[in-house]
Amino acid sequence: MVIKNVMGALVLVGLALAGCDQSKAELDSTKQQLQSVTAERDSLKTQLDATKAQLAAAQQQVDQMKQAAATPPTAPSGAAATPTTGKEHHASKGGTATPPPATPKQEIKEESKKGHRAM
Repeated sequence: MVIKNVMGALVLVGLALAGCDQSKAELDSTKQQLQSVTAERDSLKTQLDATKAQLAAAQQQVDQMKQAAATPPTAPSGAAATPTTGKEHHASKGGTATPPPATPKQEIKEESKKGHRAM
């Protein structure tokens, strides 16, 4: 009976070792697969972070363009917002606006216009 028990124990040990070898190979395969999946996950996270940064930059550009479109253009510094005519400029001094003296050419043109109207 002792021999049967020893033989049975040896068979169980043999099966256990054979079973451990199979599970060890499966464990190694699973570890490699885990490392591969982890590396892929890290790569995808990096891509996601880069895409989020690009999206934020694009959104900021869109906001700046919307803001620029909403505000009316301003005159460059040092220039008047609206050009003033000579009459408005003279009137701002507090006096009455008088036109500058007419040149001889202007007087001739005005007289010829009056003459054409009279006809």
